[in-house]
Amino acid sequence: MQALAPRDRTNWAGRILFLLPVSLFFFFFFVYPFFFTVFTSFTSWRGIGGMKFNGLANYKKLIMDATFRKALGNNIIWALCQGFIQVPLACLVAIILVRKPKGWKFLRTVYYLPNVISTVALAMVWVAIYNVNGPLNAILGTLFGMESRNWLGNPDTALFAVIFQTVIYIGYFMIVLLASAMNISQSLYEAAQIDGASTLQQEFSITLPMLRGTLVTTMTLAMAYGMRHFESTFLMTGGGPAYATTTMGIDLYLKMDALRYSEASTAGVFLILLGTVVITVLRKLFGKSDPMSEMAQ
Repeated sequence: MQALAPRDRTNWAGRILFLLPVSLFFFFFFVYPFFFTVFTSFTSWRGIGGMKFNGLANYKKLIMDATFRKALGNNIIWALCQGFIQVPLACLVAIILVRKPKGWKFLRTVYYLPNVISTVALAMVWVAIYNVNGPLNAILGTLFGMESRNWLGNPDTALFAVIFQTVIYIGYFMIVLLASAMNISQSLYEAAQIDGASTLQQEFSITLPMLRGTLVTTMTLAMAYGMRHFESTFLMTGGGPAYATTTMGIDLYLKMDALRYSEASTAGVFLILLGTVVITVLRKLFGKSDPMSEMAQ
């Protein structure tokens, strides 16, 4: 085998030194915590003291836990809503804005603005909106004569109330899709116009197919966010009422708060596995190819 020239050895040394810091961060903040979580899921551990190996006992206990099963179902609902409601809404707005209608830059800023506001502040605003004496009940009562209801205190409405206040914030995915749509060659639209294609036909025949790769990416991100959702629901309902809005993240937090660290680790493993399954299924269903990347080659 031919020995590396001195210059090649210098290049490899530089690459290793360049990658070393981020590799160390990746190991200590992802690889090690991941394997530590998996290991502790097979033990009995309260976060302090020694660990006692107990095999699959935590997994059996978790599967039999009605609260965890409820949280698992809620996470799936969250993921589906964010992937198939939030992303399509963001795509619709991006398709409209990419045509650059009057005031499109202002609208782009308005749609993205909630993403720079604190989650705590937004959650508190929605708690006030959903309050029995809040503006939502006042508006519905005035327009439709509906009786006031406790949207966050009713198990029948609490989950969809907290989901609604998340899926309408489409700014992040809108910006990603808008940036991708702006890179579509205008010659494609000009050719379609010459052939007599309407605006709607252009969107279905050019824009959406060209955005396929970006749509898969944004749907993957949105559903991943849905699987690990925690902040706004915890702030608004704490997982209640009667565990109606609890998620796997909230269930994991409550287990850690009760010093049931090994059970929390087991819930974390379930969360990782479920997220992996969701991403894999999405990639299988919608494919990995990106028409825009293929055209650029």
